[in-house]
Amino acid sequence: QLQASGGGLVQAGGSLRLSCAASGPLFSRYLIGWFRQAPGKEREFVSSISRSGGTTTYGDSVKGRFTISRDNDKKTAYLQMNSLKPEDTAVYYCAAKMVILSVTRVENNEFDYWGQGTQVTVSS
Repeated sequence: QLQASGGGLVQAGGSLRLSCAASGPLFSRYLIGWFRQAPGKEREFVSSISRSGGTTTYGDSVKGRFTISRDNDKKTAYLQMNSLKPEDTAVYYCAAKMVILSVTRVENNEFDYWGQGTQVTVSS
């Protein structure tokens, strides 16, 4: 299971750090992704990180502002969000896909497990 947390209300230009905590002993075997969905819009890929943390991928809308990381010992992934904009307002979800070590990226529809989401609201 995945538990996303850390959302909240922040002013434009501010920062938030989201956490994705996993239960179970095999967290290090999963590629982790972050997605978001705003009201009336389709789910959007935000970022992903490989099992080792050595490869990270970002959606165009967040490049240079968001940073994904993970701590396999703590079984937690993070999404540091800086320079937030009102258009970043959405429910943010983390997701996981078990992969072999050499796989550093998967298609958005390949994730097997999803967290419950955490609301991020950015005011102008």
